[in-house]
Amino acid sequence: MSVKVVLLDDEDLVRSGIRMILESDPEIQVVAEAAHGGGIVDLVAKHAPDVVLTDIQMPEVGGLEVTRRLAALPDPPAVGVLTTFDIDEYVHAALQNGAAGFLLKDTRPHDLVAAVHTLAGGEAMLSPRITRKLLAAFSTGGGAAQSAKAKMEQLTAREREVAVAVAQGSSNAEIAADLYMSQSTVKVHIGRIMQKLDAVNRTQVAIIAHDAGLA
Repeated sequence: MSVKVVLLDDEDLVRSGIRMILESDPEIQVVAEAAHGGGIVDLVAKHAPDVVLTDIQMPEVGGLEVTRRLAALPDPPAVGVLTTFDIDEYVHAALQNGAAGFLLKDTRPHDLVAAVHTLAGGEAMLSPRITRKLLAAFSTGGGAAQSAKAKMEQLTAREREVAVAVAQGSSNAEIAADLYMSQSTVKVHIGRIMQKLDAVNRTQVAIIAHDAGLA
């Protein structure tokens, strides 16, 4: 089944290059593109993409606002943030707003294609190394830590194990192997965890688990 992508970047050359890379995979189709996020809600309504790739800094409406607008939709697509810098406050804010992860613009073509499939599959687009670096750099502490701990207490012991594994950057397959359960069971657990934590994706689960001091 084809993965439909909407691509947002204010640089025509960058946009064209990313589109060419993505469409080298016969299972990926770039259904729309734009130089900013002003019409993103209409584009999503029209094309029903599985994934939105957005530059973080664009004129008029940037990636941060894109993540806000999409998070407000009843059934939002997965959002991946494109950035020049591996860690900055904009990326962290985008993740808190509901982005599923981020990619550096110098990511290798093969990895870019793989990342889109990862996003379309409902998993976070963050390696364990980047996850730890990002969460450590923006640990909120204080009241946020207390709130995170209270949220985590809603989870069963098994759900807590899965949430911690998510925060450590493990894929569903890795969690299934480590915790001796099927991948379908992992997906069920993650769905319940997101509901209890009021998280829109697994990256927000990771942030909450980290703030609670569990990862």
